[in-house]
Amino acid sequence: MTEDVQKHSVHTLVFRSLKRTHDMFVSDHAKSIALDEESHKVKVGVKLKADYSAVLHMPVLKEGKDRVSGNMQGHQSYTQPDDEPEYLITGTHAYPSGPGVALTADTKMHRNPTEGGVHSMALVLPPSQARLDVSRTAASVSDIHRHAGAAERSHPPSTAVSLMEGGGTRNTALMRKAPTMPKPQWHPPWKLFRVISGHLGWVRSIAVEPGNQWFVTGSADRTIKIWDLASGKLKLSLTGHISTVRGVAVSSRSPYLFSCGEDKQVKCWDLEYNKVIRHYHGHLSAVYDLDLHPTIDVLVTCSRDATARVWDIRTKANVHTLTGHTNTVATVRCQAAEPQIITGSHDSTIRLWDLIGGKTRATLTNHKKSVRTLALHPRQYTFASGSADNIKQWMFPDGNFIQNLSGHNAIINTLAVSSDGVLVSGADNGTIHMWDWRTGYNFQRIHAAVQPGSLDSESGIFACMFDHSESRLITAEADKTIKVYKEDDTATEESHPVNWKPEILKRKRF
Repeated sequence: MTEDVQKHSVHTLVFRSLKRTHDMFVSDHAKSIALDEESHKVKVGVKLKADYSAVLHMPVLKEGKDRVSGNMQGHQSYTQPDDEPEYLITGTHAYPSGPGVALTADTKMHRNPTEGGVHSMALVLPPSQARLDVSRTAASVSDIHRHAGAAERSHPPSTAVSLMEGGGTRNTALMRKAPTMPKPQWHPPWKLFRVISGHLGWVRSIAVEPGNQWFVTGSADRTIKIWDLASGKLKLSLTGHISTVRGVAVSSRSPYLFSCGEDKQVKCWDLEYNKVIRHYHGHLSAVYDLDLHPTIDVLVTCSRDATARVWDIRTKANVHTLTGHTNTVATVRCQAAEPQIITGSHDSTIRLWDLIGGKTRATLTNHKKSVRTLALHPRQYTFASGSADNIKQWMFPDGNFIQNLSGHNAIINTLAVSSDGVLVSGADNGTIHMWDWRTGYNFQRIHAAVQPGSLDSESGIFACMFDHSESRLITAEADKTIKVYKEDDTATEESHPVNWKPEILKRKRF
């Protein structure tokens, strides 16, 4: 059944359209809403707390405390604009102009000077000039008081000076200064001390034993070799892996050596018999790194199967399988404090794990390229991560970002930190960069020559580690050698000055 649509004249339709438009736009949106005093008070209070909470209660010099507490009641006047307190003149402004001017009711009482006025005055005058000026002013004001027979109410000059200088510091705290890099600590440069040959393939991993007598290396020639740290002589070779040995670790709690490799195997060697006594089965692909927990008998391994696994050393039980990464987990580190396990992956994320629950505590997604290495600072509650885009420093326990260390433009395979604050980064192209941990200043770059007979393309650093005395740095390289570096004893701050200028940092937020 069809119904005829009612026809209107064009005039009526246009008029209706105009009316609709008029109704839509008749309210004046540009007109500001009437100010509600209560909400304005709340807004100002919140803004004060949010933006200026750090400087609302600045520490004041002791002698100025009583004066400041008196003044603070005057500064609360933003809530009652009409009720501005008046005060008796003291030594901050030269009113009246000098001794001999009679103090009438008009000359004696003044409006409170604004805080901004006091600050600007304190900033304009250099400190010594301010001190002179204030002492002169204070004296003249006290003369006036005495001349008029009034009670001595003027403050001693030191108070006024402390207030003026305090005002200056408060003002500068409010002004944002561009961040500049602080002066880096001087570190002696490192130089090549010894080259150790013996492996027949890339040297992929290093561990130094707790007694600092010997160290272990794992290689692509499928062997694990134990070397004397002092002389660099080979003490022992262990065979058993059927593919590249990617990680080694020496226990400080038992006479055990742990190794993992691209053959999916994780082995525990008893160093009293030099035999494998345990295997830890479970990884589905190559095992890239392992680390021992410092305080409990737990071993953590990470693999190309995108998991990290937590093992009970004695029972060989797989306590947790830490899943969440979406690509190869390249590096794992353990510590006694929370978070007890940290992993870095080729999916370009870092995860901090809760060991008890076997769950992720935090995921750090700031890197844009795969994270191949992590290093925990031995004394601070901080760590660094290395990737082809940057080295980043982080704060435990939540993984708050500290700063970027930029300039090592290569694939970073390894990081090591000493308790002196020297961070070492080793890259795929054979370069080693030395950094000052606190400031991120790159104080040395090393590119050691490859072993004679090797190709230039075989310069690459796969692992590096400080020995326990931190006087030697051991690197594992692609030219099948192990290189030992020592600090240059002859270097001084004069012979190797810190080439540093306090330039303004273009510090990224992540």
